[in-house]
Amino acid sequence: MRTLVKHILHRGEAMENLHVAGWVRTRRDSKAFSFIELNDGSCLGNLQIVVDAEVPGYGEIAKMTTGASIEVHGKLVPSPAAGQKWEMHAQGVRLVGSAPEDYPLQKKGHTVEFMRSIAHLRPRANLYGAVFRVRSRMAYAIHRFFQQRDFIYVHTPVITASDCEGAGEMFRVTTLPDDKIARETEDFFGKRAYLTVSGQLEGETFACALSNIYTFGPTFRAENSNTARHAAEFWMIEPEVAFCDLTGDMDLAEEMVRFLVTEMLENQEGDLTIFEKFVDKGLRERLEFVATRPFERISYSEAVELLKAGGAKFEYPVEYGLNLQSEHERWLTETHFKKPVTVFNYPKEIKPFYMRLNDDGRTVTAMDVLVPGIGEIIGGSQREERLDVLLENFAHHGLDADTYGWYADLRKYGSVPHAGFGLGFERLLMFVTGMANIRDVIPFARTPGHCEF
Repeated sequence: MRTLVKHILHRGEAMENLHVAGWVRTRRDSKAFSFIELNDGSCLGNLQIVVDAEVPGYGEIAKMTTGASIEVHGKLVPSPAAGQKWEMHAQGVRLVGSAPEDYPLQKKGHTVEFMRSIAHLRPRANLYGAVFRVRSRMAYAIHRFFQQRDFIYVHTPVITASDCEGAGEMFRVTTLPDDKIARETEDFFGKRAYLTVSGQLEGETFACALSNIYTFGPTFRAENSNTARHAAEFWMIEPEVAFCDLTGDMDLAEEMVRFLVTEMLENQEGDLTIFEKFVDKGLRERLEFVATRPFERISYSEAVELLKAGGAKFEYPVEYGLNLQSEHERWLTETHFKKPVTVFNYPKEIKPFYMRLNDDGRTVTAMDVLVPGIGEIIGGSQREERLDVLLENFAHHGLDADTYGWYADLRKYGSVPHAGFGLGFERLLMFVTGMANIRDVIPFARTPGHCEF
């Protein structure tokens, strides 16, 4: 059985009968031997392999070019070269798959635009290998965070008849030909069905039975936006907690952000170093900023007043009743408070139907967690648990009460205060890696006009 390079590079002793496999990063030849830099994707580091000309399989060394896959067996010995502790002396080498000269990932710089066009190969590049290892570790850390706190993982549907956000930017799911698509009663489900924009509403049903739950899955938004922060398909983490108010919701959200950022800082695979070197030299400092400083909490009204009085020039206007933009959120965290900020109690007119109305009749129990460098990373609220108020919200937002009758039943039968939030997984990844575009932290990006692979 082969040994992963990540385990070899962290060994504290020499090793016999070692078997490794991976892809050639580079090869250098001399008269009697060759040096091969091998990477198997398990970590950022390469394993240097010394292959003598007498070793079985050396006859195909010329085909072991950048991108080719090989298997090697031999022994691990201390390396005399500076900058590396170990090297492998091959006792046999085998070419598994060759890579012709047109292999796109030759040893030179490549633009992110080019790398997106070869998304099937870009995980082999150092930077993107690091991105997707971090993606895996962050996903595992999310499950660990909730499982350690006795949350139950719930799988909510990808196909739904409910629009959680009420924005109408949903992908319709249909089996009808174009000339019959309006006759929805003949469609597969007998009604209009869509790809989900959120698992929240369904998650609430389980929170009102199992107390503490979370969802983690793909969501879809048919928003015709080509910005660096938007994708048509993305992943969301959405916990929901019964018998919980807005304060408890903010506590959980802030605790989760700090947990995940600390996980990134304590990463032992070395991937953080490549982001610091090639993406964002201030990344570690910004992560430590969030991991070590207390979160500031202010109301939306207070935030608007601070922004208007701060003297900064913004591209977007600052007025009560308008959504805060990323530039406003970053000013609060980076310039004014110099710490992460949680903003709460937003005007009801700019928030969805399910958020609990405050006693002032003007605001709802919404909250956003803001971090430096990106702005909002979490959005959530206490949900409206009062049946009469929820029914009024249906009417105000033009929602069909029959369609959402199952949701109203949660308020009819044993209603409880409950709260939750949504964390966009790709936005988290952008924050912890410093990558500036959502297309670079998701394996195969789906954006307007692009659905490759």
